[in-house]
Amino acid sequence: MPKDPAIKKVMVIGSGPIVIGQAAEFDYAGAQACRALREEGCYVILVNSNPATIMTDVEMADRVYIEPLTPEFLRKIIERERPDGLVPTLGGQTGLNLAAKLSSLGILDEFNVKLLGTSLRSIQMAEDREEFRALMRRIGEPVPESWIIESDEALVELSKQEGLPWPLIIRPAYTLGGSGGGIAPTVEDLLEIARRGMRLSPVNQVMVERYLNGWKEIEYEVMRDANDTCITICNMENLDPMGVHTGDSIVVAPSQTLSDKEYQMLRTASLKIIRALGIEGGCNVQMSLDPKSFDYYIIEVNPRVSRSSALASKATGYPIARTAAKIAIGLHLDEIENKVTGKTLACFEPALDYCVCKIPRWPFDKFVSADRRITTQMKATGEVMALDRTFESALMKAVRSLEIGVHSLRYRHASGWSEMQLENLLRVATDERLFAIAEAFRRGMLVEEIANLAHYDPWFLVKIKNLVDMERTLEQAGTGLDDTLLSEAKSLGFPDKTIAELTGLKELDIRNRRKAAGIVPTFKIVDTCAAEFEAKTPYFYSCYEPLHTGVSGGQDG
Repeated sequence: MPKDPAIKKVMVIGSGPIVIGQAAEFDYAGAQACRALREEGCYVILVNSNPATIMTDVEMADRVYIEPLTPEFLRKIIERERPDGLVPTLGGQTGLNLAAKLSSLGILDEFNVKLLGTSLRSIQMAEDREEFRALMRRIGEPVPESWIIESDEALVELSKQEGLPWPLIIRPAYTLGGSGGGIAPTVEDLLEIARRGMRLSPVNQVMVERYLNGWKEIEYEVMRDANDTCITICNMENLDPMGVHTGDSIVVAPSQTLSDKEYQMLRTASLKIIRALGIEGGCNVQMSLDPKSFDYYIIEVNPRVSRSSALASKATGYPIARTAAKIAIGLHLDEIENKVTGKTLACFEPALDYCVCKIPRWPFDKFVSADRRITTQMKATGEVMALDRTFESALMKAVRSLEIGVHSLRYRHASGWSEMQLENLLRVATDERLFAIAEAFRRGMLVEEIANLAHYDPWFLVKIKNLVDMERTLEQAGTGLDDTLLSEAKSLGFPDKTIAELTGLKELDIRNRRKAAGIVPTFKIVDTCAAEFEAKTPYFYSCYEPLHTGVSGGQDG
């Protein structure tokens, strides 16, 4: 159906100040949404408390309010502007919680403002832990054994139960970045973490559930319109097992270790869930998968554009926030043009013929005395994303992009770790675990040994070992480095600087030799359709492959 003609003025709530778990990705989403709504002739009113954003530029919306994001201020703006609709799902958890508050206070009904896209009931079913658990059971989707706690008395009573499956994981309702959550191996930890979680939850609710130690964490980014057309935009796989917040985990897209049966099983579950919730727009479904069987559990759903949505959007080229905004005003997926190809519609599922790797950026270089362990409460203040033809080269690009003083997996502190320290770094998730895995391979540890300690899938460990093996090969080659080996090293993502350090040659000599041999980067297209259709406005990533599409011949790499 065409755009709802009754929707002429639309209010968009921003995400407010940049905090852990809610940063520039929501500025990206909000700016995309404002453009999309204005394309459809809507008068856009943007409210955000953070002036240091792109979305608050005066060109982005017809009216911009830089005001505190509180129900009181939003009521005044609604009273003045009289919008026809409010889009709650583009401002992260802040926008979602504010929309729920405005509705519960009767402000939306008072001024006849329609909640656009995902309904308040759908938001409540996804965000309220008890309602979500009940819905999953009704539709036959598995959820871990869990208990909903809303009072200190109930918490104390639970802590005294016999046969609890320790350790337990605590997940507060309606919070951002896992705030207030954690893993409780003892009764004392359970009481402390759950009490903190209830304080931080706007509805004073936490869910205590079985900790799925060693299980894989998989995410699906899904889109649905009012016509019940559903597509999966992208699926993503965490390198770290369950127990690490997905914002603190290294993530790869598309998933690399799932069989087709596992992929289709989880995809089907994701589509079933978004339909059951009645979400209109983007949705992020998080699942855990037993690496030793086909058992899986549904962990949670974000009924909004999330931090993962921004990653999926950039990874695939599919504009999730733009599409979600157009769905919110009544358009269907088969009516929304794909701006990248100019030929296909938004109902086409993106296809990836490359590998995407995301690594979080933690602030431990500035907070040197902080606890470096990473668990269910997000600590990363940013992230980098890299695209390449293989996992190894995408990982190496991402490591270089972190700007932490390393250009490969050769970490400056690694050689000083004792055997006991190294084993502990493999077992306990920290920001240094990736480098610890590489160091373990340098010291002769086997894939199986590291997998048992870190619970990484052996496929990822083999790929990391490939990089360590190439380090050894380059060291052995030394000044006798030939063009074939140089080409292999570049295709695995090794920069000239690292090759020079390993071989004892000068970086400039490596670069000159590489160029003379014709080993230069070529550029591949990100076009959402794996070159099935000609692209109008694609973007590109570099790689070291002889064949290229689009543009050729880079300079340095």
